[in-house]
Amino acid sequence: MIYLYNRNNMGNSINNSKTLTSILLATFMFLSLASFGNSEQARDENVKTGWRLGGLLPIITFDSDLGLQYGALVNFFDYGDGTRFPRYNHSLYFEVSRFTGGSGVNRFFYDSDRLINGIRTTFDVTYMTDPLLDFFGFNGYQSVYNSAFIDPDSEDYISRAFYAFDRKKFRAKLDLQGKIGDGNFGWLSGFETYHVSAGSVDIERLNKGKAEDLLPDVPGLYDRYVEWGLISQDEQDGGWVNYLKGGLTYDTRDHEPNPMRGIWTEAVVFLAPGSLVTGDMGHARLSLAHRQYFTLIPEDLSLAYRINIQQNIGGQAPFYLQSLVITSFLRSFVSEGLGGRNTLRGILRHRVVGNGYALGNLELRWKFLYFNIGNTNVYLGLNGFLDAGMVIDNVAFHLDDVPENKRHLYFEDGNDTPHVSAGAGLRVAINRNFIVACDFGKAFDKRDGDTGLYIGLNYLF
Repeated sequence: MIYLYNRNNMGNSINNSKTLTSILLATFMFLSLASFGNSEQARDENVKTGWRLGGLLPIITFDSDLGLQYGALVNFFDYGDGTRFPRYNHSLYFEVSRFTGGSGVNRFFYDSDRLINGIRTTFDVTYMTDPLLDFFGFNGYQSVYNSAFIDPDSEDYISRAFYAFDRKKFRAKLDLQGKIGDGNFGWLSGFETYHVSAGSVDIERLNKGKAEDLLPDVPGLYDRYVEWGLISQDEQDGGWVNYLKGGLTYDTRDHEPNPMRGIWTEAVVFLAPGSLVTGDMGHARLSLAHRQYFTLIPEDLSLAYRINIQQNIGGQAPFYLQSLVITSFLRSFVSEGLGGRNTLRGILRHRVVGNGYALGNLELRWKFLYFNIGNTNVYLGLNGFLDAGMVIDNVAFHLDDVPENKRHLYFEDGNDTPHVSAGAGLRVAINRNFIVACDFGKAFDKRDGDTGLYIGLNYLF
């Protein structure tokens, strides 16, 4: 798998992204041409039984500040006797990847509705490091994003790492879901634990071994927020947060990885009592999400949308988990936003952060080619999308300790307005469950950045 991120917030681009993308697209075209004549026959899928390898892929990406990323993922599916295909009994997912500059992902994810009879069980353990995690402040457009601060060719340049801080995050989560009666309503419960280490960007480490393009040793936005008291002492270094989770669901989807029809709605409450959080940071959150899928052409063309509202309903979440997006099922190694590959594609990662947000996504999905490679069923899909989101409840803070002559550089008056992006994507589905995804999005407003290219796994929702 190839993850490509347009890190325009760091003032640089991925030099080999066009080459890698061209290779990927050429591969898709070759597969399409090689099997075009058999596309109709390929609709009659080979039923799978027992344990199958869904995907075994290398991970390649490059960033001039982080270095070369390398690693691999593997996904195993158990289809049992095949009577439920393409549904599976068990799924095991492993990923290990590293940046030569120190960032990385280590993940194990398990999913099954057969481990406990009548209950879907998902378990995730992940450790992530990010020496340059994006940080743009709070409340969307209330926090000014100035691209000149990270542009080495600008006279206002500060540092390519100005809008970033260093974060290491450990996550373990267990989710249980079951049906209520014989209908489509269900319940969910779970427990999640996070340990986060946060701090200033380690300039010395990122500059190590470089002869040019060195990062200047200057305070970033995170350091200024700490200095001004906008990030408190209780949260500035990170800490432990433990969540108790509960909610209700309604699910009529016909096929979970890429539904052609149905509804998936959920209401989830996250509770982090003060005794389970480092510092005086106990809080509670509510998430309401509705997703609906419409068949326009049977088997081939569908329209899907998602509406999500998330709100703090008590206390105050620490800044290092303020961007957490609550969901009953993880479709990626990270569930954060708003901004980036999982929420607002083409908009800067974590650009929109507040105590409450509203998010909307609209996608048109077309499966345009079906074929087989040996006994493996494959289809190719295209999708066009429109994403929008905004803060609806602000993080409260005061500017008393911010020098008056500098406030206009970092803060604007007024409430947030919608952050909008649009784009298109390509999908490659293997046995209908393992889906490689490529999306390209563009922000409508330069205050949100420019463009983003994301290559990973799964449909967005």
